[in-house]
Amino acid sequence: MAKNGAMAGDPLQASLLGDTLAAGATPNLEGLQRSCQDCRRCGLAAGRQQVVISRGDPAARLMVIGEGPGAQEDASGRPFVGRAGQLLDQMLASVGLDSERDAYVCNVVKCRPPDNRKPTAQEMAACAPWLAVQIAAVNPAIVLLTGATALEGVLGIKGGISRLRGQWHPWQGRWVMPVFHPSYLLRNPSRQQGSPKWLTWQDLKEVQRRLEQDQPPPPTL
Repeated sequence: MAKNGAMAGDPLQASLLGDTLAAGATPNLEGLQRSCQDCRRCGLAAGRQQVVISRGDPAARLMVIGEGPGAQEDASGRPFVGRAGQLLDQMLASVGLDSERDAYVCNVVKCRPPDNRKPTAQEMAACAPWLAVQIAAVNPAIVLLTGATALEGVLGIKGGISRLRGQWHPWQGRWVMPVFHPSYLLRNPSRQQGSPKWLTWQDLKEVQRRLEQDQPPPPTL
C-alpha cells in the first residue's frame, strides 16, 4: 500500500472544510439535524424531501463519507440505503465491520442534487460547515472517502480516485483513504483479481487492519 500520497488542488469547499476544522468546529450532533433542516445555504434545499444526515454509530472510529443522497435516501432520510448502500454494507461485512455498529456514515452534501447529478463546488462549500461538525463530533481515527466527489470535497483533489484509491493520507489528525464508490462497483461487478471490486476489498482489508492495530492518529496537517 502506498502511504501519504501528495494532496493537490484547493477548491472552495475543501478550503472551507479544512479551515473550519483547523479553527475548531463545534462538535454538536444534537443540533445538527435542526440546523440542516433550517439550512437554505444553497438551492438544493428547494427540491429535497428530507435532509439526509447520517446513520451508524457516532462513537465509531471509522467514518464513511459519500457524495450525496439519491432518491431512496431522500425519501428515507438515511444515507446509503439503496443498492449502493447495500453493497457498501456487504463489503464492510466481508472484512468484519458492521455499518451500523462500527461506522458512522454520511455524505458531503445533505440534500439530494436533482437527477442524482454530482453536487457543484458551491453546493459542497455550502455544506462544508455541517460536514465539519460531523467530523469534529465523531472524531474518527479513519475516514473512508467513497468516490471522486468525496475525495474532492474533503481533500480537494479532483479526478484522482483511480490513482489514489487505497492510499493513506494523513489529514487533520486522522487517516484518510479514498476508495471506489459502491455505485461504480455495481457497474463493474467482476470480482476477478485486479478488478475494481477486488481492489476495493483489498482496500477495506487494509482499513480493518489499521483499525485493529489502533495506531495513534498522524500529526495534524
